[in-house]
Amino acid sequence: MTTYLLAGGGTAGHVNPLLAVADALRLRDPDATVLVLGTAEGLESRLVPERGYELLIVPRLPFPRRPNRAALGFLPKFNRAINDVAAILRHRRVDVVVGFGGYVATPAYLAARRAGVPIAIHEANAKPGLANRVGAALTRSVGVAFAGTRLRHARVVGMPLRREIETLDRAGSRPAGLEFFGLDPERPTLLVTGGSLGARRINRTIVDSATVLTEAGWQVLHITGNAAEVDDPRLPGYRMIAYCDRMDLALSVADFAVSRAGAATVSELSALGIPAVFVPYPVGNGEQRFNAADVVTAGGGILVDDADFLPGWIRAELLPVLAEPRRIHDMSAAALSAGVLDGTARTLELVDEACGATAPHSA
Repeated sequence: MTTYLLAGGGTAGHVNPLLAVADALRLRDPDATVLVLGTAEGLESRLVPERGYELLIVPRLPFPRRPNRAALGFLPKFNRAINDVAAILRHRRVDVVVGFGGYVATPAYLAARRAGVPIAIHEANAKPGLANRVGAALTRSVGVAFAGTRLRHARVVGMPLRREIETLDRAGSRPAGLEFFGLDPERPTLLVTGGSLGARRINRTIVDSATVLTEAGWQVLHITGNAAEVDDPRLPGYRMIAYCDRMDLALSVADFAVSRAGAATVSELSALGIPAVFVPYPVGNGEQRFNAADVVTAGGGILVDDADFLPGWIRAELLPVLAEPRRIHDMSAAALSAGVLDGTARTLELVDEACGATAPHSA
């Protein structure tokens, strides 16, 4: 029986691909043991137990950015974290560590190297984080979601996607999706989403453009996020909801999309051939622009800065695109060419490769 330790967490960008791989491992081998290494503060603290996996906690230890008192105490704490993970590897007889980045991944990689346990790495973002840059020096089994990701030993495997997305029959599910959201089967649908918390600029601009979009013959399915600061314009052909727990159906009805450029969102849209306007999150290290680069270069997406995504841009740039069915068709094909639908299976191949000739511990 093989024992896998999946390390990663903090944000949805690390947790969701981790859970997709965990589910695939459990489906492939129900007798396998799948453990997850995470922190008590990250999303994994809720999502991992909810999915039925054992969560092993290590401290959240951000790398110090400048010399100060906190930096002086970092190294002893970091060494303890490595020792704690090494003890887990021994006591739970772990056969392979699969890392997805985040604070917990670095001590997991270093402990695995010390213990001689194989390592496989998946990097979801186009700009890799520090943990996976460290880990990539310790293994050749390194998978990335995007072709432009610069990481040692990297090969493109795509994003491990939720099974309901990987197996989605968009055409077959479309009627159910239209009925679920109360949409018109005779009108094309623009899906708008800014993530679970919403995106202020996207929400404001789309609401202010509601009339011109619906008068252009499109209907809008607008998922605002729970923290949205906009009111429903209550127009025919405009469906606003705060949260969507059936994104598979939302993606089934989408003929075009407007969204942030998070790695998972870009990967899901391109894998399903849904053309999109990507409005990267303007705060941080700019990684969202890089996440969208491959599909935009292929012709399946349009990139617009957050500051420029205004009602005037909608009228001048988006409406002409929405008025050309042939262009939308071509963009859909281009998005599909840049997408990867079997990222989970490819990541499992990477894990198997990491294990190599190392025999799994017997039960």
